Amino acid sequence: MSVPAKPQRRGLMLVLSSPSGAGKSTIARHLMEDKDIVLSVSVTTRGRRPSEIDGVHYHFIDKKKFERMRDQGDLLEWAEVHGNCYGTPREPVELALSGGKDVLFDIDWQGADQVASAMPEDLVRIFVLPPTMRELAARLERRAEDTAEVIAKRLANARAEIEHWRDYDYVIINKDLQTSLEKARAILYAERMRRARDTYLESFVAGLLAET
Repeated sequence: MSVPAKPQRRGLMLVLSSPSGAGKSTIARHLMEDKDIVLSVSVTTRGRRPSEIDGVHYHFIDKKKFERMRDQGDLLEWAEVHGNCYGTPREPVELALSGGKDVLFDIDWQGADQVASAMPEDLVRIFVLPPTMRELAARLERRAEDTAEVIAKRLANARAEIEHWRDYDYVIINKDLQTSLEKARAILYAERMRRARDTYLESFVAGLLAET
């Protein structure tokens, strides 16, 4: 049996955060076209929307199971948002990083803070802002998946979420999707090239210096 080749770099954790409707999920979906990215599928206690698939968009679980995972340390991060609980299973993330894969997180600022505390060296954070609050409201209404009451609640919370933009490494103002996506891809490419993530360089440089 052949031994798998050791990956030439350690993967990174790319966090995308924004108020609901600002565009982070759309950007995330396009970034997933990259073969070296896997999506961190969160667990959540909220109900499934008509367009969502269990195990693809989220793992939908009840609150008792969520609390058990949290208490056993099986979650890398967790948060309560809009009355529902969300969390990231730890084991799949650690396996992906060690295998040279990047892990994409579509999580809020609370989750990003916890991931930063748990694994700061592996983390890259991007915050996505809407061009205007009026446009944010229009996007939520066009989505047509939430009630008017839920939309009003999301807009009321959006300003508090935006206050955390300074905690992020990069900020993208999502006026145009294509431009925003190009910026996100450029960030990802540059972060992959960081010396600390390249597990191949030590042996390569040693080989260079050993040449006569």
